[in-house]
Amino acid sequence: MSINNVLLQPAGALPHLMKQVLNRLRTYETLSREEAKEVLLAINAGYVNEHQVTAFMSVYMMRRPSIAELSGFRDALLEQGVVPGLEAVEAIDIVGTGGDGKNTFNISTLSAIVVAGAGYKVIKHGNHGATSVSGSSDVLEYLGYRFTTEARVLNRQLETANITFLHAPLFHPAMKRVAHIRRNLGVRTFFNLLGPVSNPAQPGFLLLGANSLPVARMYHYLLQDAGQEYRVVYSLDGYDELSLTGEAKLLGPATDRILSPADFGYAAIAPQELEAGDGVQQAATIFKAVLDNTATRAQQQVVIANSALAIQCRSGLPLADCMAQAEESLRSGKALSVFQQLLKTTLL
Repeated sequence: MSINNVLLQPAGALPHLMKQVLNRLRTYETLSREEAKEVLLAINAGYVNEHQVTAFMSVYMMRRPSIAELSGFRDALLEQGVVPGLEAVEAIDIVGTGGDGKNTFNISTLSAIVVAGAGYKVIKHGNHGATSVSGSSDVLEYLGYRFTTEARVLNRQLETANITFLHAPLFHPAMKRVAHIRRNLGVRTFFNLLGPVSNPAQPGFLLLGANSLPVARMYHYLLQDAGQEYRVVYSLDGYDELSLTGEAKLLGPATDRILSPADFGYAAIAPQELEAGDGVQQAATIFKAVLDNTATRAQQQVVIANSALAIQCRSGLPLADCMAQAEESLRSGKALSVFQQLLKTTLL
């Protein structure tokens, strides 16, 4: 029996329909894109009891969602999200999946600021850290950024600083319905896969770091039908970003290649040089040092390299030109000025 238009069913019928869904999943069936969307709409609307929600989430702890299922979940999350009212066609997001267990400093957030300093519009989607000491929201909040859904403020930031930040819990309020279940489970679920591809502004460009090669390929297939120009990067020693600690896989609409540190003109970096420390205060210290050009060479290099990948995704220019733009943004102080303007604008 199809569950299409499940929200049109009488409320009393939903537990029965969910039972049918769970029985199908138990026998290794997968859901269509529309079915997956309808189920998540029902869950996020509070129409499904938490025991069935837990069982549903547990299925995808045993296996990854199919591309159709993940697409449907993403459709539901975007449909129920807050629309930020931003012109996003020419903007880029730079985001990682998290969950790599590497406890790196905030490389993607710093890269977003460097890209903005190079003159490109950035709409960064992020959240508090789940598996690291400092997620993008943690460090920005610590440094004085105030989260908001006000289109007036977000547009002012994008106009004056080339960058704005969308704090995921504010833009996906329906996720509160499952927050306590996710906390009680205490492990990553399919919801963790949705964040990187659920920027509510849906910018036209995306640099996405994946925490495993299978996840990288899954995003690669998903994004082919999303209408975005994208690059998915996975460092082969386990980082959900370009780490420069070794080789990395890069995937895109017309890209499938291996990158090495030498492609960026750098030697390999030791893993310990990328660590964030043991709390948000130490992560913020590194964050400020990178923008002040007082960070270590390794910390600056990894930010420049990730920024260059984002600039190449956005501009299509040769990598050497993108490296030059990223380095100039950081070395000249443009990236620092962008961040200072972002903080100033958020207080107006």
